[in-house]
Amino acid sequence: MAEIPASEMMGEGLPEAPPPADPDFPNAPAGWTRSRAEEMARAEGLELGPDHWELIRALQKWYARHEAWRVRPLTDALEEHFHLKGGMRYLRTLFPGGPITQGCRLAGLEPPPGAVDPGFGTAL
Repeated sequence: MAEIPASEMMGEGLPEAPPPADPDFPNAPAGWTRSRAEEMARAEGLELGPDHWELIRALQKWYARHEAWRVRPLTDALEEHFHLKGGMRYLRTLFPGGPITQGCRLAGLEPPPGAVDPGFGTAL
């Protein structure tokens, strides 16, 4: 069996991972752009402000760190993150299409199962 040089074991000489396309959104999915999110938001009647971007970042970070998306843990995490501003109730004022559903769409992510129920619309 061939020995692996120490420099390769330590990661030296290997190509570095490319930097994120937008350093303000380090967990953005491939191909996602801020300008595309703004364009989609305008089409949905939203003007994105700092708290909209904060939710988009939080969703992208959650997605990057969790293999399985489940609505309840994500809702709990967002409730905690935005607690001082009013939690999910506040986020619903920012994202009338549902902070998880509409937020995921603008973040370039697939909403988790259960976030959209065709029987009654979007609640999350």
